Amino acid sequence: MPKENKKRGRREEQKKRKLADLNISTYPVQKRQKSEDGDGNGDVEIIVDNHEHQRDALLYAPPANPSEITFYGLLDEEEQEYFKRADSLLELNQFADAEERKLFLANLYREANGKELKIANSQSCSRLMERLVLMSTPSQLKALFQKFSGHFLNLMQHRFASHCCETLFLRCAPIVTQELTATVDEEQRKADAEAIHVSMENLFLYTVNELEGNLGYLMTDHFASHTIRVLLVVLSGKPLQSAATNSMLQSKKKEKIDVNNHATESQEANEGYRTVPDSFYVAVDKMITSITAGLDSTNLRALAMHPTGNPVLQLLLEIECMRFGKQNSNDERSLIRRLLPDDIPEEGTEGASFINGLLYDAVGSRLLEAIIQFSPGKLFKALYRCLLKERLATLARNDIASYVVIRILERLSKEDLEYAMNQLTPQISALIERSRTLVIKTLIERCHVRQLETKSVADAFLKIYGQDEATGLISLLKLDTSPDDGMNQNRKKQLSSEEVGGLHSSLLVQAMLVTPGPLRDFVTSSLLAMKTEDLLAMAKDRTATHVLQGSLTCLDQSSLFRRKMVQRLLGHILGLATHAIASHVVDAIWPATEGLLFLREKIAEEMLANEKEIRDSFFGRAVWRNWMMDLYNRRRREWLSRAKGLTKGSVQEHDVHAEKYKQRSGTKTSIDLARERFAAKRAGNHRARREESHHHPRLVAVDGSNA
Repeated sequence: MPKENKKRGRREEQKKRKLADLNISTYPVQKRQKSEDGDGNGDVEIIVDNHEHQRDALLYAPPANPSEITFYGLLDEEEQEYFKRADSLLELNQFADAEERKLFLANLYREANGKELKIANSQSCSRLMERLVLMSTPSQLKALFQKFSGHFLNLMQHRFASHCCETLFLRCAPIVTQELTATVDEEQRKADAEAIHVSMENLFLYTVNELEGNLGYLMTDHFASHTIRVLLVVLSGKPLQSAATNSMLQSKKKEKIDVNNHATESQEANEGYRTVPDSFYVAVDKMITSITAGLDSTNLRALAMHPTGNPVLQLLLEIECMRFGKQNSNDERSLIRRLLPDDIPEEGTEGASFINGLLYDAVGSRLLEAIIQFSPGKLFKALYRCLLKERLATLARNDIASYVVIRILERLSKEDLEYAMNQLTPQISALIERSRTLVIKTLIERCHVRQLETKSVADAFLKIYGQDEATGLISLLKLDTSPDDGMNQNRKKQLSSEEVGGLHSSLLVQAMLVTPGPLRDFVTSSLLAMKTEDLLAMAKDRTATHVLQGSLTCLDQSSLFRRKMVQRLLGHILGLATHAIASHVVDAIWPATEGLLFLREKIAEEMLANEKEIRDSFFGRAVWRNWMMDLYNRRRREWLSRAKGLTKGSVQEHDVHAEKYKQRSGTKTSIDLARERFAAKRAGNHRARREESHHHPRLVAVDGSNA
C-alpha cells in the first residue's frame, strides 16, 4: 500500500499543533466553480487569489464525488500468475507464426472475459492489458472498448487503468479513418450480420457523452489529464506520433510498453494528420465548451499556472486556433479572446498583466509559447510590437523566457528578424556564458531561411574566440580533451549524458555549419587549427562528434577542407572504427571523399591492414560492411568502380550504350582516337628503324657479334 505523504520533524509537529489550537486548516480555502450542468459533478477547483499556497492547493483537490468511484475487485493469486505469464509471452512475441499468435490472443481474451476491468486496475497486470490492446484486431478492440464503456470516468482517474485507456484510444484512432475510407470485405460483413454492428466512431462519441459534466475536473486530475489530452488529439485528427504530440501527451518518465518485433500501423500514417468524421469536430467543440463553461477569464488565467491543467489548456488553444484561425480573435466566446480580451494589449491593460505574469513562470510560459505559435497573425503582431519587441535581449538571457524568444523568432518577418538580430547580436557573449545557445541557434536558422546576411553574428563569434580559434571552438563545445585519470567509464558516460549545455552548443555549431558564408568559415577554420589529438577527442565525444561529421558531409562543403580533414585522420582509422561513437565519423568519411578516390583507397588499405582487429569489434564490423571491404579484398576493380560513383550495372550499361552509339554513328570515341594515334606512332618508329638498318648493315648486329 502506498504511504501517506507526510512532513517529518519537530518543527512541523509544532506547526500542526498551533494550527489545531487556532482551528486553522493546513490547506487554504478554495473557491469552487460549478460545472455547466449545475449538479455538482465535475466541479473545478480554481484558485482566485494569487497567493502561492492557494495555488499549490490545486494539487490536493479531492476527486469529484469520491463515493461514486467504483472498486472492481481483485484478481486471485492463480489468475495473477496466469496473466503475468501471458504478459511475458506477449512481450517476447516469439510465436512460430501469425496463426499461433492469433490462437493465443483468442484464448487470452476468453480467459479475461469478465475480468477486463480488474486487469486494467491491477498494478501487476495492467501492462498485459496494454500489450493486449497493441496486438488485438479491430473486432477485438471494439469488443474491449464496449467492455470499458460506462466505466471510463472511473478508469481515467485510476493510476494504472488510465494508461490502458490511453493505449486503447491511440490504437483505435486509425480504425476510425479505415472505416471511413476502406470498404468492408465479405467476411467482415458476415460477422457483422450475426452481431450488432457498432462503429468505432460511435464508441468514441459514447465516451465523450459519458464524460460530459466532469471534464472540468478531469483536466486537472493527475491521471485523467493525460487521457483527456489523448482523447482530444484523437478527435481533432492531429498526428499521433509526432515529437510535439508526444511531449504534449506524456512525460519523459512514462514507461514505454511495447511488443518485440510487432508493428501496428505504419509510422508515416501516424505522423500525419488523419481523416476524421465531422461528428468528431462537433465533439471537440462540445468538450471545449464543457471545460470552459464554468470558468471566467480570471479562473482561466489561474488555470494557466496549474501544472496539470496547463497542457490541456495548450491543446485546447491549439485545436481552436487551427480550426477557426482568424475567426477566433473576433469571437468573444473563444478561448484566446477570453484569455486576452484586449485588441491591443498595451502596458497596463488586463491582457498585458497576464502576458507579463506568464513570461517568467515555468508552467505558464508553456501556454505563452502556444499563444505565440498558434495565435492569428494580427494578434501575434500586436503582442510582439506592444509587449515583446523591445525586451528581446532581456528575455533571451532568462532561463525560462528564452524559450518564449525562440517561438517569437520562428514567426518573425524578414524586417522584424533583422531588427531582432541587431538586438541579440551584442548579447551573444552573455548568452553563451549563460548557456542560452538555443536562442542563437534559432536566430541563425531563421536568418538562413529568410536569406539574411549573418556577417554581424560571425563577427561577434570572432570577437569572442578570434584570438585562438581552436581553443575557442573547444570551449564553445565544452569538450573535455584531458586524458583519462582513471575515472570509471560508466561514471564518465553519466556525466556526459547529464551535460545538457554541451548538447545545445553542439546543435549551435551544427547550425553554423549548415549556413554558408562567414559562420561556416569560422567553424571550418577552427577545425583545421585544432590539434590532431583534439580532433580525435572530438570524434569520440557523444555530442561534439556530430560537429565533425557535419563538417564533412554538409552541403557544398569545399573539397579542399574535406581533403585536409580526412588526411588529418589517416593513421588513426583503427581506433576510430572500433569506437562506439567515433565509428560514425569513419562512416561519414565515405560521402566526404566523393571525388577523392585516392583518399578512399588509402583508408581502405589501412582498414585491410587491421582487418582482424576491426572484425573483432562490433562497431568495426559495421564500418567494414559500410565500406564494402569484402568487395575491396576480393574484387577490387568492382570496388573501385563503386568508389568512383559507378555500380557494376551502371558500368556495363555505359559500355553497351557506347558500343551502340559507335555502331550507329560510326563516330570514334576519344579513347579510340588516342589508341589509333599511339599505334600509328609505334608503327612509324618501327618502320624508321628498319630503313636505317637497311642503309647501315653493320648496325644490325646488336649482340656484339660484329664482322
